[in-house]
Amino acid sequence: MTVLERVERTIRRHAMLAGGECVLVAVSGGADSVALLHALTTLAPAWGLRLHALHVDHGLRVDSARDAKVVRRLGERFGVPVEVVAVTVERRGSLEAAARAARYAALTTCADRVGATRIALGHTADDQAETVLMRVLQGTGMRGLAGIPPVRDRIIRPLIECRHADLVAEVRRAGLEWVEDPSNQDRKFLRNRIRHEFLPWLTESYGPEMPDALVRVATAARATVGALDRIAASELERLAETAEGAVILPLEPLRGLPRDVAGEVLRQAAARLGSRAPLRAWAHRGLRRLLATPPPRHRFRIGAVTLEVSGPRLRLALGALPPLTERRVTVPGRLALPEIGRTLEATLCDADGFVIPDDPGRVVFDADLLPTAFVVRPRRAGDRFTPFGGVERKLKDFLIDAKVPRWERDRVPIVEAAGEIVWLGGIRRGVAAPVVTRTRRVLELALVALAEPRVAR
Repeated sequence: MTVLERVERTIRRHAMLAGGECVLVAVSGGADSVALLHALTTLAPAWGLRLHALHVDHGLRVDSARDAKVVRRLGERFGVPVEVVAVTVERRGSLEAAARAARYAALTTCADRVGATRIALGHTADDQAETVLMRVLQGTGMRGLAGIPPVRDRIIRPLIECRHADLVAEVRRAGLEWVEDPSNQDRKFLRNRIRHEFLPWLTESYGPEMPDALVRVATAARATVGALDRIAASELERLAETAEGAVILPLEPLRGLPRDVAGEVLRQAAARLGSRAPLRAWAHRGLRRLLATPPPRHRFRIGAVTLEVSGPRLRLALGALPPLTERRVTVPGRLALPEIGRTLEATLCDADGFVIPDDPGRVVFDADLLPTAFVVRPRRAGDRFTPFGGVERKLKDFLIDAKVPRWERDRVPIVEAAGEIVWLGGIRRGVAAPVVTRTRRVLELALVALAEPRVAR
């Protein structure tokens, strides 16, 4: 099978292209990326592709401008527009990771600008074998063993099933120039030690099929990870409730899942909120705390996501919900409570013919036994509440028994009249001012959606 045939088979096998796309090709000037540009240029007429090349100059070598010139000449030869972008690489921490982040950011920006729906990178089967071996040495899990994905979002890797030696031979056969990056020989980087020392030693000791065996490990691991992802996505769809920028999960069903599935459910739930924390953070830090007995009483964070357990439920969110602020409402009147997306309505009605509503969002009082101004506020430390038909108790205990989640307790609208809690909005009325046969005027309090119009009674 020729290199071109292998590339086209890879594109079809992994559904990298459908035809007619604009593809941004990352070209460093090395043999692999030159082979990638050559292959895609050859396939472009049959696939209806529009190609655009980007060379990222990391500025880490004094002669890096030479690479850009080579890429420009290749673009002229193939009739492909070439853009060169210089990036600044942070020199704190891992230089490799910083260069990679800067490169991917430049690729994304350029792809958006030129309207590319795919970004083609030149990773090969050798890169895959090196990655798997490197991650084994670092003590990776199954997801790490899956190595470099052939497709991720709009990034595609058409050379992922090609060997580097075959690509070098193809570039030579086509009479194309390329450059060798001297940093690829620097043994201070783990990948380079694996590439030039460890993997050649394994190949010499155990046979030339060793890189192919590592690629098969990645393929098998990727299939397992794909199955895990699908199972977790199904469980998340079954269990999750989404509300106000949060994902809420029932704790016991989550605990009943296999640990790997539960960790992936958490990761995918957090990803819905924009989290990019790796699975190991959720599977180890998150699960260890959530499965503890008793579960954590206080919120904790993983990356940007806050986790909080209340009773049988777990909430993942990017932050706490805004608490209710104290306000005054007059009777009759309307008071917007935007923090909870509700409006409090206070309406006066004649008692004659009035039917007490069977609706937890509406409650009635004898208007002549209450003042004409109320306070709506969140709970306070030390609050006590006497529910209608019950005995006085701590408000905190009442809310817990009423199964109000911890994250909602500061958002329950507490309606207070003359220092007494007369209604826990939407939950329970207090003992004050009941409507009886001698009641002449009825005060109705109602919580309605913020934009919901008042329905005449």
